[in-house]
Amino acid sequence: MNLLLLIGTPLLTAIAVLLSRNKQQVKWISLAGSVVQLGLAFVLLFAFRQERAENNMAQMLFEQNYKLFSTPNINFHFGVDGISVAMILLTSFVLIAGVLVSWNIEKMTKEFYFLLILLALGAYGFFISLDLFILFFFLEISVIPKYLLIGIWGSGKKEYSANKLALMLMGGSALILVGILGLYFTAGKSFDIMTLSKTSIPGDAQHIIFPLLFTGFGVFTALFPLHTWVPDGHSSAPTAGSMFLAGISMKLGGYGCLRVATYLLPEGAKQYADLIIILSAIAILYGAFATMMQKDLKYINAYSSVSHVGFSLLGIGMLTQTAITGALMQMVSHGLMTALFFAVIGMIYDRTHTRMVNEMGGLMKVMPFITTVFFIVGLCSLGLPGLSGFVAEMTVFMGSWQQDDTFHRIATIAAAMSIVVTAVYILRAIGNTAMGPIKNESYLQLKDANWNEKLAAILLVAGILAIGIAPGWLNDLLRPAAEEIMNKIAGK
Repeated sequence: MNLLLLIGTPLLTAIAVLLSRNKQQVKWISLAGSVVQLGLAFVLLFAFRQERAENNMAQMLFEQNYKLFSTPNINFHFGVDGISVAMILLTSFVLIAGVLVSWNIEKMTKEFYFLLILLALGAYGFFISLDLFILFFFLEISVIPKYLLIGIWGSGKKEYSANKLALMLMGGSALILVGILGLYFTAGKSFDIMTLSKTSIPGDAQHIIFPLLFTGFGVFTALFPLHTWVPDGHSSAPTAGSMFLAGISMKLGGYGCLRVATYLLPEGAKQYADLIIILSAIAILYGAFATMMQKDLKYINAYSSVSHVGFSLLGIGMLTQTAITGALMQMVSHGLMTALFFAVIGMIYDRTHTRMVNEMGGLMKVMPFITTVFFIVGLCSLGLPGLSGFVAEMTVFMGSWQQDDTFHRIATIAAAMSIVVTAVYILRAIGNTAMGPIKNESYLQLKDANWNEKLAAILLVAGILAIGIAPGWLNDLLRPAAEEIMNKIAGK
């Protein structure tokens, strides 16, 4: 499969959106483009599985390499493994759902959809890039659209939130750039990930470069205590913006922490593993307890995201194959789950004009579809068996428990304790919102989900169930790539 299609399709869609003449054209062109991208993601999945079934065990498949600059040795080098395929599939699901839930956007519709598709373009390019400079370029493509989506279409303290998000992500980008340049000059002046993976980088250099890269990417994935942009950014962003921020943008950071920092600098990863575990455990517990104090549905999901992405970082820090596989499964699961959570919150807010839990009640009676989906995503968040959250978190716990010393066992138990706290705030939020008497008589006139909202929710629920009920396909997709990373860490 030609991976350039994954970049060309959103690029052509974005151009077509800009050239469209009216709002209806914008919406249908965006939807058509996102459907094509979803189709390409499935074609890639099946092509990848077919190659593996034919015993093509190359680390990266469908590689393409085009020289961009001889000096300083920058190439358009693309390729995918199971991790990349999973992340591309996740991006396509979240994009089409974001387009659908934004169907009623009236303010600067063309610009809104253009920026949303541009975010997807940056994500696709990031996940297939095997050149660090190009990977960094696609990472940066996603920062400005986030800033504009919040600053123009956001709510509440949107200017403050947009500025805070942009400044913190740019700070993370600065650390990443310094780390990439450190790798470039230390390892033979190459940006190529595959070349760097075969280069012996001195341990002293790894101990300096690793924290730069891991912290930089960690800002994007809400590494404690650099997570403070998350609650403000998510709460002020429009619904599709929140879906993409939590569902995809935070995964860019997790992917970078694993693919770039941990894989290329294994000695640095082992040096700082205990610190990563401590910060991850704090994030998991802090995020869970902070969520209990929130009354705004968006803040509930935002702080909950800090807790849930902590499981991904915990799995990376544990440095076992099962834990890393679980960390990757958690990235995919959380991407689907949190995108659906923000979509449902947006549906509720559009109708009730409030996100405060104590102002709602009895919504199940007037919005049965929306509240049913709310129940499903809430149960996924607290780790109910049969849904993706249970599979991902249990895999992280099992991989973490393989480290049989006291420190790792205590960290694993502390992280597992957050499940109880998660159950408390999720069940309380769902109960106060959907159950009980209707507190506002005007709610009796509310309408349930429209066709576009139902389609968006069904797509994301299907993804959650596909992982929760039959996780084997995702595990088979991710496990060989996780094994490759572990072999590098073990020095094989």
